[in-house]
Amino acid sequence: MIGLKIFLIIVFLIFAEFVISNTFLSVTKVTVKDAKIPASFNGYKIVQLSDLHDKSFGKDNSRLIRVIDNQKPDIIVLTGDIINSTDTNFQNLYSFSKQLVKICPVYYIVGNHEQMLPSGLYKDMIGNLKKIGIIVLDNEKATLVKNGKKINLYGLWFNLRYYRNLSNQTADVSDYYLTKVTIEQLIGKANTSSYNILLAHNPVYFDAFSAWGADLTLSGHIHGGMIRIPFKGGLLSPEIKFFPKYDAGIFKDNGSEMFVSRGLGNGTFGIRLFNTPEIAVIFLESDK
Repeated sequence: MIGLKIFLIIVFLIFAEFVISNTFLSVTKVTVKDAKIPASFNGYKIVQLSDLHDKSFGKDNSRLIRVIDNQKPDIIVLTGDIINSTDTNFQNLYSFSKQLVKICPVYYIVGNHEQMLPSGLYKDMIGNLKKIGIIVLDNEKATLVKNGKKINLYGLWFNLRYYRNLSNQTADVSDYYLTKVTIEQLIGKANTSSYNILLAHNPVYFDAFSAWGADLTLSGHIHGGMIRIPFKGGLLSPEIKFFPKYDAGIFKDNGSEMFVSRGLGNGTFGIRLFNTPEIAVIFLESDK
């Protein structure tokens, strides 16, 4: 009887954690300091949203909008997979976008799910987002200005061949690895005299982002490993890799930093555990 009670308690706790991990919103605040950040950008707030996968938090995403608005961001960045590749109706996305642009400027890059849409549907979706006022960075650069000083914001997306299944060992990995040269072909050389923020959905290529000249990369895609193991990290990446290196949080490489969002939605696998949906707030500070 005691064993049964213990078993039922464990089942209840797991169920409760499952509900929390799939419905509760958490806010992660990160401060990034760099000598290249102009002093006028001290306290500049970037809200990052990633991997929503057409999920709603409250009617018309009212809970999500409320939390975002409370952060008083200077800009909002959407780092891909905001919809599912199987979606054909984007009214939830359009409604959500109309509310976001009322808060502040919104920048959007596509992830692998957007790229897997039929071409006509994809073009219509991107066109409608632009009409709403979303700034879509299609391998392009935007300039953020505050009190006359500037930093660069680049939006990168790359061919689906670079989203490889790492459990498939038949392919030559070198043929499917994004490099600095490839990035330069897509968005040009980085302006290293200024502070460069790179939006890139897949964090696997952090070494290439760093070598290219990104001072700060904002990524998602990994969903925090979907199931987070205490003291170990995320369990599984979408590329079928156990305990991925860049699962969530801040990472550093040769003076470059990358923040990987745990995302908001559930994705293809449809499960989150010990892994609440995340709204990230990145604060910029000059380190002069």
